Order: sequence, then C-alpha cells, then structure tokens
Amino acid sequence: MTDFDPDSFDADSWAARFMLLSDPNRLRLVAEMHAHPGSTVAELATRIGITENAASQSIRKLRDQGWVRSEKAGRMVHYEVVGDAIVHRILHDIIGVGHLTAADRPDHAHPVTTD
Repeated sequence: MTDFDPDSFDADSWAARFMLLSDPNRLRLVAEMHAHPGSTVAELATRIGITENAASQSIRKLRDQGWVRSEKAGRMVHYEVVGDAIVHRILHDIIGVGHLTAADRPDHAHPVTTD
C-alpha cells in the first residue's frame, strides 16, 4: 500500500463527484443510463418513477459535469453515461450495475455499447 500524498489528492474533484451522486434521482438515472444505454428521457423517467421534467433537469446537470452524452436520432434524443473509468468503478464495484446487450433488447434500434 502506498502512502497518502495530500498534495496530489484532488479533494475538490472528488467532492464534486460525490455531490453529483448525492441526489437520489441523479444516481438512479446514471445507473439506468449505464444499464440501458441509448434510453430516452421518457424511458428513463418511467423506469425510475419520476416526471420527464425532473429527469430532464437531472440529466442536464449530469451533462454539464461531463458524465452523460446525448445523441439525436430524428426527433428522439438518446442518453448514455460517458465511458469514464471512475464512473464505471462506482457503478459496477460499489452499486452493482450491469450492462444489457443488443440481444437483451432487440426492440431498441439505437446501438447499445458494452464493456
């Protein structure tokens, strides 16, 4: 085990990550987007039981911090979690979120990415 170096520890960055995840709706949305990449706001809101407006506001905050990206396909906007190693560790190792594959969701035309 290495010694802790307070000069190289970015406490502000870690605090911002934890603050972003401290909101239950944002945490649920991140987990849902990671498990079901390419979901729309309506799909995400339905899955976690909030309004589309509340989901949109939370997704905007996640996008502003670079955790989520969007892709427009016609009139639909699809969202997914950015492939950040720290986000993956939090989602997989701590929360236990998995991935779906295209075979798990054949009705979904948007490409699904996996690890």
